[in-house]
Amino acid sequence: MTGAVAAAAAKSVVLLALLLTACAYMTLLERRLLAKFQLRYGPNRVGPFGLLQPLADGIKLLFKESFVPARADVLVYWAAPAISMTAALFVYAVLPLGPEITVAGQRIPLYLADVNVGILLVLAASSIGVYGIILGGWAADNKYALLGSLRSSAQLISYELAIGLAVVSVVLTAGTLSLVEIVEAQARTWFVVLQPVGFLLFLVGAVAETNRAPFDLPEAEQELIAGFQTEYGGFKFAMFYIGEYVGIVTMSLLATTLFFGGWHGPLLPGPVWVALKTLLFAAFFIWLRAAVPRVRHDQLMALGWKVLVPVGLINVVVTATLVALRGG
Repeated sequence: MTGAVAAAAAKSVVLLALLLTACAYMTLLERRLLAKFQLRYGPNRVGPFGLLQPLADGIKLLFKESFVPARADVLVYWAAPAISMTAALFVYAVLPLGPEITVAGQRIPLYLADVNVGILLVLAASSIGVYGIILGGWAADNKYALLGSLRSSAQLISYELAIGLAVVSVVLTAGTLSLVEIVEAQARTWFVVLQPVGFLLFLVGAVAETNRAPFDLPEAEQELIAGFQTEYGGFKFAMFYIGEYVGIVTMSLLATTLFFGGWHGPLLPGPVWVALKTLLFAAFFIWLRAAVPRVRHDQLMALGWKVLVPVGLINVVVTATLVALRGG
């Protein structure tokens, strides 16, 4: 029992280190890719090929002046970024990074836990992040920050419905709520083939859920001066920032798990396939920022409630009917 707890603790530390490193270098990947799209140089001064730029950015944020607005609710003001970052990190307890591997005769699963309601846990944990945004905007006692947080919460709640309906169609197809078993069910056919409508719903919902362009309205600097983060700086801003980039990695990994067969693929080891597919989705998120203009808030809400939710409901009904006819 003690050995199992120690192994789980070791895996948690390694996973956290990998995740934070991946998020740090996501910022570098985004800046370099955007520079390529815009025909200019990206960060290339700190370290060989600019590879130490994320470290320099992190040190700069840590040593920036820490301030608290005069009329802020201090406890909530500090708790909000911690809630956002913790909720984003928590989902990795059940997300699989690969199948079981054998090291020195010991079989080691590349996930912390295979929970039989794993996908529900992911949806529940990701929805908690909304509280961090709302509380951050309210606690700072700034009308622009509060407006940004309300706009963000409306957006996140609307698009969580679309994501939830896409996930329901996957669950009906796989017949399980376990993420590991959903990946195993795609050994022959990836669900992107069986659930193309569900995948498109998930993709649009994931972009809106992570506040990425063209749905980056919560931080529309022309209107809201960085939105709910207006009164945050230094380490507190870094926690919001980490939560946002962890969300991008999470949605990329979740798309890989639910629709693109997870670790399944020819020739290369399973974890390499997971990393490659996740990186491809992350690059897609970055390309959107360079290629697509921002939509208005009313267009965003209309797309969510008038298009995505009805289409998602129809997709669930059709999927359930087909599964029933198949006798699943």
